[in-house]
Amino acid sequence: MESIGANERNSWRADATTVDLTRTKRVHRRVTVRARPQDLTLDLSRCACIVVDMQNDFCAPGGWLDHIGVDIGPARRPISSLQATLPALRIADVPIVWLNWGNRADRANLPPGVLHVYDPDGISIGIGDLLPGSGSRVLEAGSWSAAVVDELEVAACDVRVEKFRMSGFFDTELDSVLRNLDTTTLLFAGVNLDQCVLATLTDAACIGYDVVLLEDCSATTSPQYCHDAAVYNIAQCFGFVANGTALAESLARSVHVPGTPGEAASGREGA
Repeated sequence: MESIGANERNSWRADATTVDLTRTKRVHRRVTVRARPQDLTLDLSRCACIVVDMQNDFCAPGGWLDHIGVDIGPARRPISSLQATLPALRIADVPIVWLNWGNRADRANLPPGVLHVYDPDGISIGIGDLLPGSGSRVLEAGSWSAAVVDELEVAACDVRVEKFRMSGFFDTELDSVLRNLDTTTLLFAGVNLDQCVLATLTDAACIGYDVVLLEDCSATTSPQYCHDAAVYNIAQCFGFVANGTALAESLARSVHVPGTPGEAASGREGA
């Protein structure tokens, strides 16, 4: 019988006379991590990591925020933690989803309220405008502006989703992609923590996903109190707050059985 489906996590098997709707049973792969407000046991087989807006316009010298005078130093802080965390998650077969702001060239789906946030007087350099220096258009899909920063590897197995609002769930295929991956738990990283990360995480929690913020893999160019309020509310109201680098270290210490694709991962990260 042949497989019918976008990936092995959600597929049928069929031949000329029969269709088998049963999905492949996947073995739980548990890892326990320190978190707030309580420690967590994650099933890696049902996790995905969403990396929000780690793209040139927000995080790179010469990008949009840098051009308009925003200190991008804080937006670059997650890079080193992501460099340590993402490879470990890939080895553990946790899908990485790059959720980048990437608009249509004609901006036809963007209402004035979205455009105004970034061009309040109508004459500033806003979404879709040509960025001096880079020759790229601000946050436009397929442009340098919307590309992931050079310091972070996008692997062939990773998934890319473009968004057009603070939340990555509104008017995008993100939810469909995650459902097809048979995902229940989402690990969140990226920028800005108090804006696009928080909005996407909140929507995820509201539609039934388990949500975990990887705090060291996230940041904001907003004042510190915005960061603190976002982290407080995530732990208080929506989900959990953990450390991505420590999770990666825990995965590295996990015991694996060679040649067994569905082996259980076990381990506990340090405080």
